[in-house]
Order: sequence, then C-alpha cells, then structure tokens
Amino acid sequence: MGFVYIVTNTESGKRYIGKKLAKFAKTKYRIVKLKNGTKKRKKIKEKIDSDWLTYYGSSNDLTADIEALGKSCFTREILYYCYSKAECSYVEAREQFRHKVLESDEWYNGQIRVRVHQSQHVINESNQD
Repeated sequence: MGFVYIVTNTESGKRYIGKKLAKFAKTKYRIVKLKNGTKKRKKIKEKIDSDWLTYYGSSNDLTADIEALGKSCFTREILYYCYSKAECSYVEAREQFRHKVLESDEWYNGQIRVRVHQSQHVINESNQD
C-alpha cells in the first residue's frame, strides 16, 4: 500500500509529483536448528514502515530547496491512495505525463522512470475518476 503525492513550493509555485510506499519488505536471516541437529539459515521477510511521514521526494533540486528554504515553505498533498507497488508506479507515471512535468520549468521532476506490467494487477481504467 502506498500513495502518489504532490509537493508544492509555496514561494515559487514549483511542484513535484512522486510516489511513496507506506511499508516495504525487509529480509532477515535467522539460524534454525533442524531435527537432525544441523543448522540452516532461514530467510524471513517482514514489513517495515517507510519514512513516509518525513519524505518529500527524490529530486536533488527539491531537496536542495527544502534545505535552503525550510520545510515550512512546502506543502504536501496526497493525490491517490494505491493498493500495490505496481499501481503506485503506474499512477505516478500517468500523473507525471498528464501534467507534462518534463516540458516545463514549473516542476522539480527531472525524469519519468516506470516499469509496470499488466500482469501485476495494476488497475482497471474504468475504476478511475
């Protein structure tokens, strides 16, 4: 589960569209003793909360402006809640293309990177807005 968000610089109006997962899987290894006395490493996946409460974006320009101006000069708004990582990736790219973030200096976004397959149960377009 995650969301697609927009960050706005309240002084300049410059914006950034991104995505963030609320949790991510972290792999740990534990040594388990088997019945025959041998030991084996067992892979354990657990869900860990991400830094979504304090996260603003991955853009270097955005990060530099936040450090220079302070977080109080920026607003964050969630545009869409998503139920899967694939859905987050798809919706983020769709919104970036829809707002033409690479065609204007009004956006912090410097690239659009997405790799989503239909088999990942993205979303059904008929369920959108």
